[in-house]
Amino acid sequence: MTDLFEEHKTNDARSVECLGIKFDSNADRRNYFIGLLREKLKDPAFRSQPGFPVASDDAILEMSDPPYYTACPNPWLTDFVDLKGQRYDPNSEYSREPMAVDVSFGKSDPLYQAHAYHTKVPHLAIVPSILHFTRPGELVLDGFSGSGMTGIAAQWCGVAPPSFRHEIEEAWKKEGRAKPEWGFRRAILNDLSPAATYISANQNIPFRVSDFQVAARKLLAQLKEEIGWMYETLHTDGKTRGEIEYTVWGEIFSCPECVSEIDFIQEAFDEDQKVRSEFHCPKCGANLNKDRLERVFEARIDPATGQSWERIKFRPALIRYSIGKSKFDKKPDADDLRNLDKISELPLPSGIPTDRFPIEDMYHGSRIAPKGFTNVHHFFLPRAQHALARMWQLASGYADARLRHILIYYVEQAIWTSSILNRFQPQGFKQVNKYLPGVYYVPSKHCEVSPWYAIGSRGDRIARIFSKFQAKADHAIITTGSADNLGIPDNSIDYIFTDPPFGENIFYADLNFLVESWHRVKTASREEAIVDKHKGKKLLEYQRLMQGCFSEYFRALKPGRWMTVVFSNSKAAVWNAIQVALQQAGFVVAEVNALDKVLGSYRQVTSTTAVKQDLVISAYKPNGGLEKRLSERGAAPESAWDFVQTHLRQLPVTKAKSGVLEMVVERDPRRIYDRMVAWFVRHDFPVPLSTEEFLDGLRNRYPERDGMVFLPEQVAEYDRKRAQAAQAPQMELFVSDERSAIDWLTDFLRKRPSTYQEVHPEFTTQVGAGWRKHEEKPELSALLADNFLRYDGNGDVPSQIHSYLSTNFRDLRGLEKDDARLKAKAKDRWFVPDPSKAKDLEQKRERALLKEFESYKSAPGRKLKEFRLEVLRAGFKTAWGAKDYKTIIGIAQKIPEDALQEDEKLLLWYDQALTRMEADA
Repeated sequence: MTDLFEEHKTNDARSVECLGIKFDSNADRRNYFIGLLREKLKDPAFRSQPGFPVASDDAILEMSDPPYYTACPNPWLTDFVDLKGQRYDPNSEYSREPMAVDVSFGKSDPLYQAHAYHTKVPHLAIVPSILHFTRPGELVLDGFSGSGMTGIAAQWCGVAPPSFRHEIEEAWKKEGRAKPEWGFRRAILNDLSPAATYISANQNIPFRVSDFQVAARKLLAQLKEEIGWMYETLHTDGKTRGEIEYTVWGEIFSCPECVSEIDFIQEAFDEDQKVRSEFHCPKCGANLNKDRLERVFEARIDPATGQSWERIKFRPALIRYSIGKSKFDKKPDADDLRNLDKISELPLPSGIPTDRFPIEDMYHGSRIAPKGFTNVHHFFLPRAQHALARMWQLASGYADARLRHILIYYVEQAIWTSSILNRFQPQGFKQVNKYLPGVYYVPSKHCEVSPWYAIGSRGDRIARIFSKFQAKADHAIITTGSADNLGIPDNSIDYIFTDPPFGENIFYADLNFLVESWHRVKTASREEAIVDKHKGKKLLEYQRLMQGCFSEYFRALKPGRWMTVVFSNSKAAVWNAIQVALQQAGFVVAEVNALDKVLGSYRQVTSTTAVKQDLVISAYKPNGGLEKRLSERGAAPESAWDFVQTHLRQLPVTKAKSGVLEMVVERDPRRIYDRMVAWFVRHDFPVPLSTEEFLDGLRNRYPERDGMVFLPEQVAEYDRKRAQAAQAPQMELFVSDERSAIDWLTDFLRKRPSTYQEVHPEFTTQVGAGWRKHEEKPELSALLADNFLRYDGNGDVPSQIHSYLSTNFRDLRGLEKDDARLKAKAKDRWFVPDPSKAKDLEQKRERALLKEFESYKSAPGRKLKEFRLEVLRAGFKTAWGAKDYKTIIGIAQKIPEDALQEDEKLLLWYDQALTRMEADA
């Protein structure tokens, strides 16, 4: 008996076992599950699931390889979990700290480059995270799996070569960490896009490499036999026939002065193939640049419809061809032009998709439609149409389903590079097949490559790659659908790694339309979690969609286990939407790290607006005991301290970079308070402690070091590491609003009690370009008076000032606190109050903030042009406690939308108020 899909070791006629069922052959296994899937597809309820692709039953069945891959929601996920997973045991011991992932690592690895996709995290970057958070045999989930890198990483843990293992083990040893447990993990992979899951399936399900290599070569050989004449050209000797590698086509424009045609390649490009800033019209001599040129359209008959069709005009400008091993360039001659005309007169090949792009609902629609490209077949010149259609037909003709799918996986890599999106970008004598990523962009200089040039060497390369990495049978299951409805049992997943779409970075459904049209199975774009004005999806809807996905993650993940979220977006509003969605789903964020692309290392994020780098979020699902105790106690102070106790246990005790201790930002008292507030709000409870009560209680209950809070059993470890460090860790502060300005002043005055005149120039440099647009800038004098204390010269010099002066001024050393010289130097210096005084100031400040909030409520007019975020935060929190959701929503409507979306705390209150109002309606 052999394992399912071990076809690289066995043939299709050998017996297999799949999901506990024995079959005489893989063909029998496939026929059995295809039959079950066919029956499922007849069920309207099954087809009505969120994210179900737009496709016929036959197209879905043709694309699928059940039960381990379906081009629709996979009905066998529960069976896979039950057979391959491990039941949640609340008594089992499990403890991990957060871990950052270097998402730039491994992009040059051949396996990463086996198939292109719009964005992906390299599998080598994911492996350390899976090793850290899981044990061999455990289940890893990625609901936004794209091309399946998480699945490859899960299996790589079992097949990693000795050199890679040694590198990881040495790095962990230097960090004082235990040796990783090597071994296969199993993966559940989901994506909304059928194009993505098809790539994922072919990379995560094993196949016979030798059979693929033979079939790929045979396919190209047969193609050459049938249509090789289309790619022949006459050598300059007038006798020898050469093989065309690629043809460069240039767009034709017209001169705005004399209306004569301008051959863009001939007139606008210099010897280095760069566009000249200025060039001349060859007819009238007018000075021109690309912006001054006017497009020329040519009338054609659409071969799919027989109707008149206009598109921008192209003309072949250069042919690169080979004779034996020699390469030659030539301008197209009369024989070449006759050959192109002959091809264009042929009927449109059967099998080529002619679907119309949903231009009206596409972000890129305004880029391609005005140039005349509205349908899939428009993106391929006639010769490329015939080549692609025949390759697809040949690959689809194989009876062996696994071989058929891997061949189509191979052929579909020619789709983008064979289209008019492929730019001419020569490097020496080699053309780099490269389209502009993330967009439908038709260049003015297009390179039409032959199929042998496009993917001829790729078949052998794929064979080499997958002969070194062969996926293990029954270790990955792939499904196609929405991440908010995965159909996985509760509390069954051991770890989640996910790289979801962020805001309006990339429009995956639009970009996948080109490839999915060939499969005849398309993304259900309505379910796509993006910001897209063309589809009517604003940031709030994106947040709700992501919250639904994170809620599904939360349900499936085992209590006490971790999720890693990779974030890449430069907009603070999107970052805040993600944070709120995570917290509303029930996750607690334990750490956020940002990749320093210059140094190639991670630093912790200290500002919610510092999101111009790749971020890695570590979040955990609290254990079931914490949830249970909260439901029993309700909104009691004990529940708050119970949360703090659990949360501190999940945080790293120390963080170091290059041997230097760093702040563990999540251990900052105010950050802990924010996490606690989000926890109670998510559970629809009022927050049981005010800010000052919480901070005061934190100081009384837990030891504090260098501005960070620890459990009693953790502080000894920190003290040990701190004693070995050259200096205390420093908090990196970004001043962008009143709260961060107060935090900066606290840090500054704690180190250096100063007069107003001494603070002012330092403070002014901090409150600069990074200040939030709608936030009212407070006066320094008001911030000092409301939050700090000033020594007026009466009584003994406060200890904080005494320590600073006696340390930094030689003539003041050894003086008593009542010495006149010391008092004179200390007079008018501002300092950070001790905890008891700080509590009084905080209460006084809270009353002032709420008083100002009342003025916001009664302010005339529909909008507040300037306001204090601290006033809004205090007011929203108080209104929430009083269940006054109407006030929160009303004030939120008075402030600009971007101001609301760029503040995580306001967004949290507002989102919950909307939810409660909807629930009560």
